[in-house]
Amino acid sequence: MAKRPIWLHPAAKPLLFLLCLAPLAHLVWAAASESLGPNPAEALIRGLGDWTLRLLWLTLAITPLRHWSGQPALLRFRRMLGVFSFAYACLHLLAYGWLDMGLEPAEIARDIAKRPFILMGFTAWLLILPLAATSFNRAIKALGGPRWQALHRAVYAVALVALMHFIWMRAGKNNFAEPAVYGALLALLLGARLWRRMRQR
Repeated sequence: MAKRPIWLHPAAKPLLFLLCLAPLAHLVWAAASESLGPNPAEALIRGLGDWTLRLLWLTLAITPLRHWSGQPALLRFRRMLGVFSFAYACLHLLAYGWLDMGLEPAEIARDIAKRPFILMGFTAWLLILPLAATSFNRAIKALGGPRWQALHRAVYAVALVALMHFIWMRAGKNNFAEPAVYGALLALLLGARLWRRMRQR
């Protein structure tokens, strides 16, 4: 009898849940043990932002991996990865507003208007908000499959705006190596989607 793929094992989703929580647990432990370096606030904000991007890119990778591998069951992980990406985005925004701005709405609004990379980050959060709000089954039924799918294609716009946020943030230190890697991966994911659509037509 053929061996069942690991992603079909009943423990696969709980394990993924724990793996998604692990970076947050590490950051909290590092903050509590004062091991985040000379600028712990910046390290925490950036760490949360980095994991937002990583989880968002993994979410986008599920569909092409499903087609390339011929394993439709991989789709069962996409929602969890997307929700965790949104959760890390919320924590990233909260850490910025709290640790950098002291939770002062007027200061936050001025900073968003003054610094383009902050504006891009806030825009990405606003774009992902309706996707997270409609990620449950009742929303899918209420919107209908085609409208729900059309709405959730905006995840690519979220990724592009988030990438601009990351690029402009690193531009201040002329550090473009890591944004270039994320950009190349996003181009590959978008290219895979376009290629599949062209073949379908």
